[in-house]
Amino acid sequence: MSPTTVGGMRATSRSQDAVRILLIISTAAEPISSQPADPALSDAVAVLESQVLLQKLDFWVRNPDFLADELLNEYEQGGDAEFLELAGGILTSDEPEVRRYPMTRFLFGAYEPLDDALAVLRSAHLVVRRKRGSAGGRVLRHDYYLTQAGRAAADRILLDAPAFAYFVERTQLVARLAAGYRGSKLKERQYRQDEYRDAVIGDPIATIAPRVQERWRLHDQKRQTPASAA
Repeated sequence: MSPTTVGGMRATSRSQDAVRILLIISTAAEPISSQPADPALSDAVAVLESQVLLQKLDFWVRNPDFLADELLNEYEQGGDAEFLELAGGILTSDEPEVRRYPMTRFLFGAYEPLDDALAVLRSAHLVVRRKRGSAGGRVLRHDYYLTQAGRAAADRILLDAPAFAYFVERTQLVARLAAGYRGSKLKERQYRQDEYRDAVIGDPIATIAPRVQERWRLHDQKRQTPASAA
C-alpha cells in the first residue's frame, strides 16, 4: 500500500481504508445470536457495536508504536514472553515509521471519518451500518453488521491478497488485545498515553516510538541478562 500525504499527514486511499475497515470488522465483530428483524440484515453474520470501538481498534492498527506499547503492558502484567517478542518485532523494524498512519485527536479521542470507506463496503453489501437509540435527536450509537458476502470477501483477502497480509496480521493482533473490551474501555486505555490525551483537538496524535523503543530495550536486556549477573 503506497501512502499519500494529506495536509502533511500520511494517508491511505479510499479503497485501502475500505479493506482495512472490512478486516477489522470481520476479525473483531461478535457472532449474531439471533437474526435481526431488519430485512437488510437478513444475511448478517456478526456485528461490531459502536463507532467508538471501531475507531479505537483502527487507531492501534494504524499506529504500530501505540500497539507495541500495549504489548509491553501485556508483557509486564502477565510475563508472557510472546508479547515482548511481538513488540520487539514491531519496534526493531521500520514499521513504526513506514506503517504509521496518524489519526487526529477529536473530542472523544482518535478519530478518522469513515464514511467514504463504509460507502464502498455498503455499496457491495459487505457491511451494513445501523443507528441505535437517540437522545434529543442525537444518535447514540452506530453498529456495523458483517454480511455473508462481507465474511467471504474478508476470507478471500486472507487467502488471495498478499499485499494486505500486513493488515490481516495486525487486525488479528489488535482484536486479540481488545477481546472483551467495549469501545469506552479501549478509549480509557488509549487516554493513558500523554501524547494521546494531551494532543490539541484537531491536531494529529504524535508518535511515541522513541520512548516505547527504549522501554522495549530495557525489558529485552533484562531478559537476556543471566540471573547470576543481575
